[in-house]
Amino acid sequence: MQRVSEASVSVEGRTVSSIGRGFLVFLGVMKGDSRPELDYMARKVTNLRVFHDEECKMNLSLKDMGGQALVVSQFTLAADTRKGNRPSFVDAEPPETANLMYEEFMEKLRAEGVIVKGGVFGADMKVSLINDGPVTILLDSRDRG
Repeated sequence: MQRVSEASVSVEGRTVSSIGRGFLVFLGVMKGDSRPELDYMARKVTNLRVFHDEECKMNLSLKDMGGQALVVSQFTLAADTRKGNRPSFVDAEPPETANLMYEEFMEKLRAEGVIVKGGVFGADMKVSLINDGPVTILLDSRDRG
């Protein structure tokens, strides 16, 4: 995910979603991911303290500062590049299941009080952003303790 000043998604030359200050979240759903992973990720995205407070310290969460989230489904995050030069995507969840989990993830963020926008699942999207910082954080639900 990236902390952004603004971000948008366009499909076929038309802007379908845009946000102001908040997070642009690229969500990759891997085989074996389930509700506990979605719960973990939603909590992390909502509560990770990487926004500046009045003393310019990274001390505020998305929820604290009333930020927005633009969530883009990105199966290419499941790429396995260990063999050869062509990535394999066999570890990505099939599209039907991945789409359901993508929608559920956005609902979990909304339930936390975050304004959420989404891309168009499976579409050829053009993503624009102004990275704030830059601050880019890699979250992997498989790394949780």
